[in-house]
Amino acid sequence: MGPQQDRRRSVANGTASRKETNKVVHYRECQRNHAAAIGGYAVDGCREFMASGAEGTAAALMCAACGCHRSFHRREVEAELDCSSTTTSG
Repeated sequence: MGPQQDRRRSVANGTASRKETNKVVHYRECQRNHAAAIGGYAVDGCREFMASGAEGTAAALMCAACGCHRSFHRREVEAELDCSSTTTSG
């Protein structure tokens, strides 16, 4: 999965400025309980989300390994990079 962008607005002196933050998000092991319908607890052992299709398609949200939706997989945010600040070295 590529980096996803989160855009936040902050207000300073009555003007709105845009702050861009890049986050690297990975979807790890599947946490879906496949035996919930019969009152049990069983996960399938899928270790990491693998998209079934290309980025931007509906198939990109389905896991090729277990068939679950991406929302069943544990979300992990690895890094947060602030791209809005500009510094000068002098």
